[in-house]
Amino acid sequence: MLKHIDITRDYLTTPQAADRANLSRLHIARLLRDKKLEGFQMGREWFVYVDSLERYLASPRKTGPKKKKPTDESKEAGENAQHSTPN
Repeated sequence: MLKHIDITRDYLTTPQAADRANLSRLHIARLLRDKKLEGFQMGREWFVYVDSLERYLASPRKTGPKKKKPTDESKEAGENAQHSTPN
């Protein structure tokens, strides 16, 4: 968030930025609060500078959480449960 508004830079509303970036509005607002995107807040509404959004989208980022792969022990336990016969 910047303390002043730079009128020489193009900007988007949070919903416009979310649509352009294919991200949620909440995530865009979080990026602004965390200063990962440049923009400004006017009242309750956030605005994102277009050049800042484009830089963010062009930079490499980590993907979201990955699904856990089953360990060898859990695989064996699953196989043993499938092959066991009921008493």
